[in-house]
Amino acid sequence: MKAAIVAGALALAAVSAWAQTPVGLWKTIDDDGKTAKSLVRITDAGGVLSGRIEKIFDPAKQDSKCDKCTDDRKDQPVLGMVILRNMKQDPDDRSVWAGGEILDPNNGKTYRARIKPIEGGKELQMRGYLGPFYRTQVWQRVE
Repeated sequence: MKAAIVAGALALAAVSAWAQTPVGLWKTIDDDGKTAKSLVRITDAGGVLSGRIEKIFDPAKQDSKCDKCTDDRKDQPVLGMVILRNMKQDPDDRSVWAGGEILDPNNGKTYRARIKPIEGGKELQMRGYLGPFYRTQVWQRVE
């Protein structure tokens, strides 16, 4: 009986830890808070997170390229593009990942980024900064 209780507690802790990580598949929501734009998969490589566009919901944008990008993503297909780079967990606030950048493929601009799982890991607060100004979106966990 003790072993079952310990196993259950460990399983619950594992699920709780998973829910608090940005790693997974996320539905991006436009600034209007209603319109689903894409699916982005965030992965972890040695403690550094990145995010790649796996699906674009607007059929008219399926074959779009980042013609306004100015870095190595210039004229590359948006579908499959890495838009989130070099995110690391903040040592002072373990619920936040920062230090990287996010690309807006619509305007080709990159912004300093900060991400934070919220609502028990069901949502992700995505914040992009340009100087003192920022824009925040809330993404929804798909898996």
